[in-house]
Amino acid sequence: MKSLLHIPFLLFASLVMAQGLYNAGNLGIHAGTNMGLGLHTNLISDTDFAYNNGLVGFYGNTVIEVSGNVPPTLWDTEIMILERVHLQTVLNVKNNVNFIDGDFLSPQNDQMVYLNFMDQGFFTGESDVSKVTGFAAINDRDFFSFPVGDRALLRPLTLDSEGPTPLAICAYFNEDPSAPSSILQSFNTQQKVRDIGTVSDREFWIVQSDVPAKVTISWNVGSGLALIPNATLESVIVVGWHKASNQWVVIGNTAVSGDISQGFVTSDTFVPSEYAAITFGTIPLPTDTFAVENPTLGNYFLSPNGDGVNDVLVIDGLEESPNNHLSIYNRYGQKVFEKINYTNEFGGVSNTGSFILSQDQGLAEGVYFYVVTLEDLGLQYTGFLFLDR
Repeated sequence: MKSLLHIPFLLFASLVMAQGLYNAGNLGIHAGTNMGLGLHTNLISDTDFAYNNGLVGFYGNTVIEVSGNVPPTLWDTEIMILERVHLQTVLNVKNNVNFIDGDFLSPQNDQMVYLNFMDQGFFTGESDVSKVTGFAAINDRDFFSFPVGDRALLRPLTLDSEGPTPLAICAYFNEDPSAPSSILQSFNTQQKVRDIGTVSDREFWIVQSDVPAKVTISWNVGSGLALIPNATLESVIVVGWHKASNQWVVIGNTAVSGDISQGFVTSDTFVPSEYAAITFGTIPLPTDTFAVENPTLGNYFLSPNGDGVNDVLVIDGLEESPNNHLSIYNRYGQKVFEKINYTNEFGGVSNTGSFILSQDQGLAEGVYFYVVTLEDLGLQYTGFLFLDR
């Protein structure tokens, strides 16, 4: 049985030749029908598609535009185009979007235009060369990974909601939030709460949903997190530009993996629509002078022979950090020295008592292990010292 296009043939032919495929009547795509919108052929929709159960593909080597007063609703679609499919109206997909080559592009400054995955919609084949550049959306879903990115890279965002969200939208921007070129609003990365150390100036996402959710986003070398002074994997958090307070605030993290050059982070639960943008941040650097100047401590040599050189363990600047705690252990794991608010008192003699038989003779020559804790800052340093007799 032949598939039918429910539109008068002469009208169909003349409008395809003049300006693209213009749906002004009841255009039906039946199951088993493969209709390729080819070279220089736009889709203009001014009424609903009817009997739509087939595949509409976008093919060719020039830009194809989708426009009209009534958003078209497709069953299956695929994209294999050297340029892109430019959405000027919402494009709904009930079933599958097959990404092969080329991007679906929506205006990044218009959150009302997007590629919409309906309640059963899904996608396959997303990659750096085929994705959504601009806004993607979902209907009545509680979990979805948005296949968004910029012209060069796929930069997905996963939304894990506490319940089905009637509508959620998402887009990625490879731009400085303080001075984006694609949208009118800006988000000053220096305008932030004290709990944030640094806000990324490389990229951000816009995600909108009224249902509480967690998001997962990933970073790569281009994200530049490794360039933030003293940044570590554990310091990475999700931050958001809060609409009510007009500043970056902490959204936090519940999971983080990878390393500082490449990894991903999952946020705490938040309501996305309360935030205009989200990106990566880090927890603040310590303001304590000792902690800032000593991200790690080294190993030490101690020779308590009275010559004035290396007679005591000196950890430069530690006396300026209040509430420090030094513990020293021998190679058997036995604590041989302990001091709160250490100020260069250890000269090779134990102060912990019982197992040292002759404290006046000092500790035996050898390697010892130390732990320095800065209680107020929640920081801890470890290392070794060699005691020479």
